[in-house]
Amino acid sequence: MQQGYVAVLWVLAVLVVETTALGECELAHLLQHKLQYEMRLQYMKHYFPIGYTVQVQYKEVLRPSNITRLRNRTVSEMALQYLWLHVSSQAVLRIHEVLPEKHPSWKYAQELCQLFDALGKEYSKYWQTDVEVVVADLVKLIHSAGMESRRKAVHPKALLDNCLKVMRMLYRAPCEW
Repeated sequence: MQQGYVAVLWVLAVLVVETTALGECELAHLLQHKLQYEMRLQYMKHYFPIGYTVQVQYKEVLRPSNITRLRNRTVSEMALQYLWLHVSSQAVLRIHEVLPEKHPSWKYAQELCQLFDALGKEYSKYWQTDVEVVVADLVKLIHSAGMESRRKAVHPKALLDNCLKVMRMLYRAPCEW
């Protein structure tokens, strides 16, 4: 009798994880659509002054090479997705913060922030375990006040370019893109 309950609970757990993954993939697909080249070019380059940069912490620039290096250190895909979500949402938030409300890119940046918030809520449903120490340390470094001096000037479009490249690396296989 108890084995039957265990089997039913296991099937339900698998279904919950799969439906969560579908929501995650749908949101990632929406993000990919919002981060199309034409939109990034228009909203993050053409609508900004020539040479405009945003000040971000050095660790807030997440490139595909960083992900490859962490994969070689056998960091789990879930932890890498957590890192990408955290770093990219912070980058979009920094861009959104510098924009006045009447700026042509303000609404676009706000929509990106909303998509990242929704994706964060999707992940929070089943992220109950601790992420790898390497990723947790990187997230702590981003939030530490001592990192204020280690700033880097980055073009807004470059931040979103890296965001999209890393997202494609991390979601290509699980979302079957």
